[in-house]
Amino acid sequence: MAVEKVLELIKEKNIEFVDFRFISLAGQAHHITLPASEVDADTFVNGVAFDGSSIPGFRGIEESDMVMMPDTESVYVDPFTAHSTLVVMCNIYTPDGERYERDPRSIAQKAEEYLQKSGVGTAAFFAPESEFFIFDDVRYESTMNSSSFFVDSEEAAWNTNRKEEGGNLAFKVRVKGGYVPVAPTDSQQDIRSEMVRLMQESGLRVERHHHEVATAGQAEINFRFDTLTKTADNLMKYKYIIHNVARQYGKVATFMPKPLFGDNGSGMHVHQSIFNEGEPLFYEKGAYANLSQLALNYIGGILYHAPALIAITNPSTNSFKRLVPGYEAPVNLVFSKGNRSAAVRIPVAAVTPKGCRIEFRTPDSTANPYLAFAAMLLAGLDGIKRKIDPKALGYGPFDTNIYELSDEEKKEIRSVPGSLDEALDALEADSDFLTEGGVFTKEFIDNYVAFKRAEAKAVSIRPHPHEYGLYFDC
Repeated sequence: MAVEKVLELIKEKNIEFVDFRFISLAGQAHHITLPASEVDADTFVNGVAFDGSSIPGFRGIEESDMVMMPDTESVYVDPFTAHSTLVVMCNIYTPDGERYERDPRSIAQKAEEYLQKSGVGTAAFFAPESEFFIFDDVRYESTMNSSSFFVDSEEAAWNTNRKEEGGNLAFKVRVKGGYVPVAPTDSQQDIRSEMVRLMQESGLRVERHHHEVATAGQAEINFRFDTLTKTADNLMKYKYIIHNVARQYGKVATFMPKPLFGDNGSGMHVHQSIFNEGEPLFYEKGAYANLSQLALNYIGGILYHAPALIAITNPSTNSFKRLVPGYEAPVNLVFSKGNRSAAVRIPVAAVTPKGCRIEFRTPDSTANPYLAFAAMLLAGLDGIKRKIDPKALGYGPFDTNIYELSDEEKKEIRSVPGSLDEALDALEADSDFLTEGGVFTKEFIDNYVAFKRAEAKAVSIRPHPHEYGLYFDC
């Protein structure tokens, strides 16, 4: 959309404020709001200044001045503000006009540029399935002398005997029993439908929504695929709408991978494919799962680099509470058609040549989507460049339930790292594929590792409540 069109839209919609947003290293949106009367063509040329030193993982106070440069292709009307507000996503630049190398959105765009320069294809398409929980009550603390959390949901399995005003209405969701039941067991149809309605009004093409497997309000809404940066923008919009609709209903939504012990966690299964001038490159009729050799090499790159990749696609200590056997988590670094126990699944139901794609099931929504999608693309492209054959390396295909294999049978199957520190070790040892084409820089990776190491240490040095049960009577 041209700048003139944006300015016309501001007048046409009687927009009172323009909200300029950027994304931090941690994947959180930040914003500065200008009265619409102060926004003109020069705003889109000169950008909006902000203090980069106040954003964790960005700049020191001695070089804090930074500039948000608006992307006119990303605008939408905020559905929640009392005063009509237009949202504009921005890239981050230094005051001298250089792209900021730690800007996640710029990294995503550089990954797309690298794909085009590689000669492999002209566009990479992504579609994340980002699961979440909707709770009624969340409380937590971590202090010198106390550490605890508490979550509650009116549909949780543990509330079958709770005394509620007017009596307990039963129809609670059993543990691992929440996949697509109808009301009254599914108590969140209307709240999800309201989320979908606002997503559609905001420009997202939503394909479906449903209750997910876990008890206590696990949900999933699927929106349509798009190119890499646009999909990351769409995921930020998706999460923004889900968080705020939940708040309007007096509830709270979280994308935390493992908020509950003993039931399935929330993942972000990422579907991806490459096209060249509108032609799909992952399809070959009659081959295994109708996958082309190029697609198999892409899978080879994903699985070969997976330990390092997971430091970006699963970048929280909580991520590794989900990545354990027994809860449908894809902990096995293999590929398969239609098999949800594999890290890489090839969907085969109702798939057309243009819909032929691979699904990396390991990621979760603590990932910064701009970084995660870029890293996945670079891993896949490295697999294509080096002709990495996943079959030759023992990555499959495995078309049986891997969870039911014996220990002896599973001995040769690689697993995901067991902790954030292990994943960061892998990233430090294997990061060259990320620096191809200057997409990620060595400085960025070093800063990212240090940023995440600090999070891991903050968790590891604190006593855990369960340790009292194990060791207090020693």
